[in-house]
Amino acid sequence: MNWITKIIKAGEKIKTAIHKRASKEDIANSDWTSCCKGPILKKDLEENLWVCPDCNKHHRIKPRQRFDILFGKNNYEIFKTPVPKDDPLKWTDSKPYKDRLKSARKKTGMDCGMMVVSGSINNIKITAVASDFDFLGASMAAAEGEAFLYGIQHAIENKTPFLCISAGGGMRMMESLISLSQMTRTTLAINELKNHNLPYLVCITDPTAGGITASYAMLGDIHIAEPGALIAFAGARVIQGTVKEELPEDFQKSEYVEKTGFVDIIIERKNLAEKIGTLLSILLKKNSAISTEENEITENSQSLSQVAS
Repeated sequence: MNWITKIIKAGEKIKTAIHKRASKEDIANSDWTSCCKGPILKKDLEENLWVCPDCNKHHRIKPRQRFDILFGKNNYEIFKTPVPKDDPLKWTDSKPYKDRLKSARKKTGMDCGMMVVSGSINNIKITAVASDFDFLGASMAAAEGEAFLYGIQHAIENKTPFLCISAGGGMRMMESLISLSQMTRTTLAINELKNHNLPYLVCITDPTAGGITASYAMLGDIHIAEPGALIAFAGARVIQGTVKEELPEDFQKSEYVEKTGFVDIIIERKNLAEKIGTLLSILLKKNSAISTEENEITENSQSLSQVAS
């Protein structure tokens, strides 16, 4: 064996060792993650609600973690939402869509990318939905549309406000027009919620993009965002290539989007439950006053009709 062969074989061993160390599975199962100053224990990050104590980065979290923060540990009811038939278009790219769904369900423990729950904030009963980015990028398909509509229907039947915690890259193209139709379905459902004078709040988290931004994430009575969240429709490079101009450094971050008027308020994770409770108290009083006024108008109209007859 000459010296060249020895170097090549040594290089292959190093490459194999690095690949093994850096596998996604190992990183996911590790006690550590990384942030601004390098490695940080997940346990320490969790104690700070998954927010970096040094740079204030709000790390992505799962629906159960969000609801534990908002409602209290396991202090909410999780609903079993309808799941339509998998893979209606029999889609295959580098692997079958059915296999992708199977992997996503195993990874997240969820039937689809959305979780619908009922809980209370400030003694106000709330119906809420949150997306899991680990489920195919929290993309929207038929099952997610059914989950969203189930949540809206529950809110209407039980006369509760509806809180949407948005995340995801947009519509899931493995379901083509079936996926795109969820933009219309969720929009109609939100309109029905508003027809019943029930508040619709959106908490925009990182990342919220594509058809999600173009539909239910931007239809709230109030738009809340977490600090530093990516909020976009098209990607920044696509926009820069179109306008042929340098974009601001914080372009499409929640702070920039707040300046342009698409976000009403940025709230840190630790303050979300308190602020949402306050906002809902105000909105429910306002809606109650509107309903009372509408009832008075109806009663007066009926009285006038009786007099006229």
